[in-house]
Amino acid sequence: MKTRLHNPGFVMLGERKVGHDQPAYIAAEIGINHNGDVNLAKKLIDAASLAGCDAVKFQKRTPELCVPPAMRDVMRETPWGMMTYMEYRRRMEFGVDAFTAIDRYCAEKGIAWFASAWDVPSIAFLEQFNSPCLKIPSACLTEDELLIRARATGRPVVLSTGMSTIEQIWHAVKLLDPTRLVLLHCTSTYPCPPAELNLSAMYTLAREFNVPIGYSGHESGLQTTVAAATLGACFIERHLTLDRAMWGSDHAASVEPGGFSRMVRDIRVVETAMGDGVKRVYESEIPVMKRLRRDVAFQNVAKAG
Repeated sequence: MKTRLHNPGFVMLGERKVGHDQPAYIAAEIGINHNGDVNLAKKLIDAASLAGCDAVKFQKRTPELCVPPAMRDVMRETPWGMMTYMEYRRRMEFGVDAFTAIDRYCAEKGIAWFASAWDVPSIAFLEQFNSPCLKIPSACLTEDELLIRARATGRPVVLSTGMSTIEQIWHAVKLLDPTRLVLLHCTSTYPCPPAELNLSAMYTLAREFNVPIGYSGHESGLQTTVAAATLGACFIERHLTLDRAMWGSDHAASVEPGGFSRMVRDIRVVETAMGDGVKRVYESEIPVMKRLRRDVAFQNVAKAG
């Protein structure tokens, strides 16, 4: 029978220890669900803070590097009218002014923020902010230059492992600093059916790599994410949206504020309920024992007589 994930080590994300003997670090992925609107981003930060998340996560890309040439001039219908895919990607990107506003707002709310870097210039861009870590998305796990540059920052790296083989993950891990690395099990399907979540793969990652293991989920429900925390995932990441019906590619695989609050609550309840594994009689059980256990009840009657 499999037990909870366990690794005695931990990684510091800001002032928080992230490891298997710590409460799960819960990040609400805003990603691009802000639809290029800082005010919408602030509402999502509010929702994450209210839910009790440790952090919110954004994405940072350089469109000229990340958009394949064949897609740049493809026309796309957007809330701002018809435009090329390249124009759309530029419209969705936050620049320094937007991230400065986000940085200040998160500080006011007492919640950390960080971002996925999709290219080397984006790492350089993010270094001007004091985020607790860098995230490398599953899509970039095979990009050696990006991984080497991420390690060179000296910041902790959170690496998602969706659509990757063990061999590819090993190659990536060797390019990073294992003392400042958290690996996230992930299936890169949006939304992901339960049969493909493969939560047991977290045990595989734990056996292969001597680093903290977490979970990045793209499923529709909440119960499987709570199950990942129950199995010992030390880092939990889910997409957050104000409305799953909003326009945008990630909203359908995201969680609305009410659901996110329930998920965080349930994870914290499960963590409390796991206990320390020592079998004991609790003080609250003693009155029940005196009433219901016959040998104790008879002794009480004899003493009374």
